[in-house]
Amino acid sequence: MTLAEHPVPTGPTGLAATAADHLWMHFTRMGRAAEHPVPIITKGEGVYIYDDKGRRILDGLSGLFVVQVGHGRRELAEVAAKQAEQLAFFPIWGYAHPNAIRLAERLAGEAPGDLNRVFFTTGGGEAVESAWKVAKQYFKLLGKPLKHKVISRATAYHGTPQGALAITGLPAMKQDFEPLTPGGHRVPNTNIYRATEYAEDAKAFGRWAADRIEEAILFEGPATVAAVVLEPVQNSGGCFTPPPGYFDRVREICDKYDVLLVSDEVICGFGRHGTTFACEKFGFVPDIITCAKGMTSGYSPIGAMITTDRVIEPFLADKVVFPHGYTFAGHPVSAAVAMANLDIIDREGLNQRVLDNQDAFQATLDKLSDLPIVGDVRGDGYFWAIELVADKNTKLTFDADQRERLIKGFLPGKLFENGLYCRPDDRGDPVIQLAPPLTCGQAEFDEMEQILRATLTEAWTLL
Repeated sequence: MTLAEHPVPTGPTGLAATAADHLWMHFTRMGRAAEHPVPIITKGEGVYIYDDKGRRILDGLSGLFVVQVGHGRRELAEVAAKQAEQLAFFPIWGYAHPNAIRLAERLAGEAPGDLNRVFFTTGGGEAVESAWKVAKQYFKLLGKPLKHKVISRATAYHGTPQGALAITGLPAMKQDFEPLTPGGHRVPNTNIYRATEYAEDAKAFGRWAADRIEEAILFEGPATVAAVVLEPVQNSGGCFTPPPGYFDRVREICDKYDVLLVSDEVICGFGRHGTTFACEKFGFVPDIITCAKGMTSGYSPIGAMITTDRVIEPFLADKVVFPHGYTFAGHPVSAAVAMANLDIIDREGLNQRVLDNQDAFQATLDKLSDLPIVGDVRGDGYFWAIELVADKNTKLTFDADQRERLIKGFLPGKLFENGLYCRPDDRGDPVIQLAPPLTCGQAEFDEMEQILRATLTEAWTLL
């Protein structure tokens, strides 16, 4: 049996049929819903989710890189309910409420350096959007109005608002919405697996990749570049970690040309790499941090942009306003949940748990390297990718038809059917991404490896 001949599910009924008729799902081929029933998740408990058929599935992606402390935490639900009774909503547009104030203080206290000012949003894309806008206005206030451009990396994803999408390095994701906000420019990412000339010298590769940022700044003109936006570990393309010395050199370049360095930690923050903010682990202090997802473990939506004292300073001048904001930013319930979530992370030592277990997680996934379809295993902390190849000796990737049948067709459904929710992705070279709740340990690592082994072995035979 080939992938193309793999059995087609029967049509949807019940809630799946209603979803097919009325729910506009995100990043989804909705035309398939009439024939391929949408998986419906009804419950979460610990590191597992349950569907409407009662099946238990290991959540190998923390929902969407979000549920750090696991599902079903009654404590967080109770905090949300209690806060909603007391103050369900009030904006922070010229007013404040205690939870927003306390959470801002806590985030400032946990951020490195003098990142002391917190601008709340309702999600990660909004945080990135805010960072670009603040960078533009910052330089205008300093009398440098031409500085508006942003440098980011190829294949990187930074969100879907018009500005954040212009920073995103995925042409296929942008083409239907062009023209976008002008000013986004790309440099190479840190995928050393594909940089064969540097295979034996990661430090030299890091220097080469960082120097491409300087090259781009000089090409565009330092007087026009406002910011460099980078994830500590790049998500899209499959968990590209920074080579040794990379961020030291990037920081040096940004300081040399008066460019703000933005650490996009929407995925990487709040324990994903064993520290509150991943920039700490990788040894650099940015001018701005953008974050979201794990701040509340998904129990309520929130995001933030955190800036240094230097960045906020011109905004504190008389009559200066940052004309930007979101109705639900800093929401009282979300802020209360965030505080309680961070308490759990601290109380249960989840950051240290990630640091203690990351080598075991890697070693378990490395076992899959004996499969002919597995080309590379890479990542850090609790954030890993397995790159899939057609020929591991030459690193030949799959062609368009194979990608369609494997990544879009066979793998998502089969992995789920076998008991693992994770992310097959081909926005760069085809990968499977894993980012389980921080409460996972060796038993869950083994379960993931076993399911992946069985599924990838079958996938190879179907090619």
